[in-house]
Amino acid sequence: MWSGGELMSQFDLYAGFYDLDYQDFDDDLHMVQQFALRCGSPVLELGCGTGRLLLPLARQGFQVTGVDLSAGMLEVAARKARTEGLADRIVLLQQDMRELALEARFGFAFAAINSFLHMMTVEDQLAALDSVYQHLIPGGLLLVDMFNPDPERLLDARGQVVLEKVMADPDTGQPLLKFQSQVVDLETQIMHTTLMWDRMDAEGVAQRSLFPFSLRYIFPGELGLLFRQSGFVLEALYGSYDLDEFAANSDKMIAVGLPSRVQFGRKCTRAFELSAVASIRSTWSVTHACLTRFSPARAWEP
Repeated sequence: MWSGGELMSQFDLYAGFYDLDYQDFDDDLHMVQQFALRCGSPVLELGCGTGRLLLPLARQGFQVTGVDLSAGMLEVAARKARTEGLADRIVLLQQDMRELALEARFGFAFAAINSFLHMMTVEDQLAALDSVYQHLIPGGLLLVDMFNPDPERLLDARGQVVLEKVMADPDTGQPLLKFQSQVVDLETQIMHTTLMWDRMDAEGVAQRSLFPFSLRYIFPGELGLLFRQSGFVLEALYGSYDLDEFAANSDKMIAVGLPSRVQFGRKCTRAFELSAVASIRSTWSVTHACLTRFSPARAWEP
């Protein structure tokens, strides 16, 4: 299991590759902009990385705050903000989303592209939701963008190495290749991923960089319990960036929550916290049993 420090160091190393990986991806931008327009400034992004979404929001005139555990990611985001003259609209802070300590209160907070799934236990997930809850104004919105854990996809993740991308290295012009390998642990709902980037030199020799990380995926029923136990009303659950209604075969699981202003989270009793965790784990146990019956003989070792 990854600690905050381990996660931070892994993504510090990955900071130099992140923009190469996502330079052409803006599928979620319009959706985020529309929710920001609905709620107004200031806007909070959890796990903001190198500013892929923060910068367009700042260009649009929003006051935005980005938090991330990775100093390397934040350094890249800060450099880009200064280059574009947007530093006065962007606040970047190295903080853990489970333990936010921000002066501002926000009308809109969001976690893009599986950022929330770096919360590796139910307790971590509840702590993060409670922390965000404390930083939203009445009527504010939380948007969490995750992949929908399709059983077939989970069962297919057996450690095989897949070539995902080939591009020209912007520094050398030589080929740059991205590979990915994934293994799923059904017992813990953890998807272990290793990204491999190969930089080719003029002689065709590859220098490989490895970036392992893990995500704890969440099932739809579990998500509803997490939100309710953290004091959020689940306003909507979408299955795409076009805000199509969520269905079992949706690729995405995009949750939009409103604070109920009933104080759960940190202010609840220890007995209630234990009850919340037990309820969520009960939902997980049923789902896990179904997956096990779906393919009882599949091996999960790479």
